[in-house]
Amino acid sequence: MNKINVTLDPAKPQQMLHACPAYRPSPLALHEVAGQQVWIKDETNRMGLGAFKAMGGVYAVAELLMRATGLTENDLTSDTGRAAASNVTFVCASAGNHGMAIAAGARLFGAACRIHLADTVPEDFVQRLRAKGSEVVRSGATYEESIAAAIKDAEESGAVHLADGSWPGYTEPPRLVMEGYTVIAQEMRDSFASSGQWPTHVYLQAGVGGLAGAMAYMIRANWTVQPEIIVVEPDAAPCLQQSARAGEMVTVEGPVSNMGRLDCKTPSMLAYEILSKAADRYVTISDSAALRGAEISATLGIASTPSGAAGLTALVQDLEAGTSPDMRPLVILSEGDVDDA
Repeated sequence: MNKINVTLDPAKPQQMLHACPAYRPSPLALHEVAGQQVWIKDETNRMGLGAFKAMGGVYAVAELLMRATGLTENDLTSDTGRAAASNVTFVCASAGNHGMAIAAGARLFGAACRIHLADTVPEDFVQRLRAKGSEVVRSGATYEESIAAAIKDAEESGAVHLADGSWPGYTEPPRLVMEGYTVIAQEMRDSFASSGQWPTHVYLQAGVGGLAGAMAYMIRANWTVQPEIIVVEPDAAPCLQQSARAGEMVTVEGPVSNMGRLDCKTPSMLAYEILSKAADRYVTISDSAALRGAEISATLGIASTPSGAAGLTALVQDLEAGTSPDMRPLVILSEGDVDDA
């Protein structure tokens, strides 16, 4: 693989998150799917927020608060730290889970938070965000329009813009978010190293690509056995696949997908940089297939969504097509059922 020109330091979020009372490694277990033994990393209950996003958002809020206020890690949850943080407001756009993580981090450390949501985001997320103390603003018909609204908000209000996507001139906050996600890959590495059994194929669902990029970065950096990495996107939003084909970042057009957390038409620049060098294959899945993937997840006793089970959906497609008969696959169930999360 070519050299990846992005730096993520897994030691920093590991140290911080391991000190968090809510932190626990998420389950990693073997399940049988379509006659195949499959490693499933279950993020559906991560830190009580119901999605992997908790790992990146809480860590990024803490890091940016320390930079903005001069606080140390030990000060963050003190009365002095919370008083200093009360003068800081975080702003972001979200398809749901990223906003939950930022809202949770802001509340934990005493900062304010304002989340911009597109009209397509379910009302359940609005209520959950408000329950975390966040202000919620409906901004536009699409995720891309909500991003533009969040950027404008931060520019006009002086709030800290904490997006999970990156673009030229804006990389450090989303880099921190991805750095937080690296803990997930480290948990899996520790488990596989202990058992001596490593996956041969890893299916990584992607919206802007933060999770997929962080997992691929860690796999290529420190996993003893190197698997095939497959990036999974909705067929309505294959922005990473098309960018890889074009050799540069591109924005795609398409209808709204039921994979709401993956329905992103423009990739994160950092994720594209990593995946263009680390990924082996890109696949797309339809909305109807994604619904079936969520149903299969439910039969395993894990409630997820079309977005959260997208990697599982792509694996089942491969198994049914007979394209990978000799494999030890790994998938990540990245979010729980919205109503239950």
